[in-house]
Amino acid sequence: MFGINGGELLVLLVVAALVIGPERLPGYAEQLGLWVRKGRSFIREAKARVDEELGPEVGDVDWSALDPRKYDPRRIVRDALLEDDPIRPVSTPATRPVTGAAAARAATGAAAAAATSPPRPTPYDDEAT
Repeated sequence: MFGINGGELLVLLVVAALVIGPERLPGYAEQLGLWVRKGRSFIREAKARVDEELGPEVGDVDWSALDPRKYDPRRIVRDALLEDDPIRPVSTPATRPVTGAAAARAATGAAAAAATSPPRPTPYDDEAT
């Protein structure tokens, strides 16, 4: 609570009681109690109003999964980059069979094209630039 431990809070309360004085202390204590009751009723009404506005679907939400302290950007980026995209098979058009020197040239050209082209598209991040 504000970086104050129990001993420091006790010292502050004693100093406040001495500064305020015994004749005004009951009035301030009553006012503090009234503020606490108003604050509790405000919070209770706000919770009821939020539940009423959002409906019963909100009860099914796992709020612990949305905790920002569990947010790890490195894990999210790693999962996004290592995610395997399904590789689409390349369809070849139906042609007549090729034999001889033309077949050798076609095989060499296909191997060279396979070696130079990536098997899947490179990831693109439009927010990175």
